[in-house]
Amino acid sequence: MVLSSPDTGRPVLEMSHVAKSFGGVKALVDASLTLYAGEAHALLGENGAGKSTLLKTLAGVHRADSGEITLHGKPFEQGSTKDSIEQGIAVIYQEPSLFPDLTLAENVFIGRQLTSGGLVDWPAMERESRELFARLGVNLDPHQKARGISIADQQIVEIAKALSTDARVIVMDEPTAALSSKEVERLFSVVRNLREQGSAVVFVSHRLDEVFALCDRMTVMRDGSTVGSALIADTSEVEVVRMMVGREVSELFPKLPPKIGDVVLEVKDLSLEGQFSDISFEVRAGEIFALAGLVGSGRSEVIRAVFGIDRYDSGSVVLNGKPLPAGKPAVSMSSGIALVPEDRRQQGLFMASSIARNVAVTLLKKLSSWILLRKKREESTAQTWAETLQLKFATLADPVERLSGGNQQKVVLSKWLATEPQVLIVDEPTRGIDVGTKAEVHRLLSQKAQQGMAVLMVSSELPEVLGMADRIFVMREGMHMGTLDRDEADPEKIITLATGGVVAR
Repeated sequence: MVLSSPDTGRPVLEMSHVAKSFGGVKALVDASLTLYAGEAHALLGENGAGKSTLLKTLAGVHRADSGEITLHGKPFEQGSTKDSIEQGIAVIYQEPSLFPDLTLAENVFIGRQLTSGGLVDWPAMERESRELFARLGVNLDPHQKARGISIADQQIVEIAKALSTDARVIVMDEPTAALSSKEVERLFSVVRNLREQGSAVVFVSHRLDEVFALCDRMTVMRDGSTVGSALIADTSEVEVVRMMVGREVSELFPKLPPKIGDVVLEVKDLSLEGQFSDISFEVRAGEIFALAGLVGSGRSEVIRAVFGIDRYDSGSVVLNGKPLPAGKPAVSMSSGIALVPEDRRQQGLFMASSIARNVAVTLLKKLSSWILLRKKREESTAQTWAETLQLKFATLADPVERLSGGNQQKVVLSKWLATEPQVLIVDEPTRGIDVGTKAEVHRLLSQKAQQGMAVLMVSSELPEVLGMADRIFVMREGMHMGTLDRDEADPEKIITLATGGVVAR
């Protein structure tokens, strides 16, 4: 695609032909990015395309091996996060890192406390924090402790911190991944305010609808290189996907014809005070059964209880006619249930351990002789699943934290599929991964279902629910609102049920 840019004068930032390697792995080959003042710029690409490495170079975490970076027409000083901040670069990560027991004002000015006469000027910090929040169009109390505030509010505090350092380039890495629709719209308003104030905002997201709703321009990366840049108004989602994956993705939801069998999992009158009540459903062999609803509807809480992580107050979970005890995930696992959790980093993986160890961790007894784990068996198992799921990696001995988000998700899927479960529970299976990997995950789930596995899926993405599920169980505030068959489901009906309405039959 021909590179294009708005007529806005000299760029604020230019990154040209940047390369970066880690050992024998080339993370960046030929990456370029140009930013202008007053624009929201989308940085797109599949997981592993090099986006994070490029941004970490800008943030001072990494130093480029070659290439040129200029900021306001001057050479950009690389090498430390402190240098990047002092030059006006701020990065807002998907998971903010505030100090929970400090106030919002203290978090805004952490490490740069305002002083008067050699003492910390608390009133000045609170006053300026309030002014920063007002600039962003958000009403937050500077006196409030950070502990317990929402992810959305934590991000606002991080943005206010960036403004307090006079940052002119603000990078937002997957900022909407854990936000509700209302929180996303508020964040968009904040970004528009930043844009009007002359900041250059880099917006990293896998949600193309958000990119087209918010951004002015985009840059697409693939395999460590920039493959194109364009005005959002001059392109389409189809063209963007083609640039990202280097091929046509005609079927994002490759649903195979189901072969529905007998009931495998029965959930009867399940209740947990304050979370959900009287939840009943059945999942049959060969079907994908989806729990849908708005954020906070209780879907994840239900599947945690079904798997045994959380102990429910009343009701029962029955697998192949046999009741399972409450609050005992080990029994669920040994009986044939697997759970791919929503938070793969915190709940699904040992980030510092090798890829091989993470894949094989659910099979330690099977792969061991007496009390010794046979490394060759472990590596052979990992290699088999790496090939099955087309995992991209350097060596199986690499720590899983080096993988992209999409490949980390494949490792989580591998370790549970290796147990050959009868029921596979997947919570937000494609959150935070690119469109190409999404299609691969969807194809895998569809194949496993067709082979007779019962799949219980939680998803907040309506297209995913509609594209993959055979039946859809809609929840609201911990209650069942209705169940829709695949042939009768549509977005309007699901949203109507999820918001408390009644669907006409």
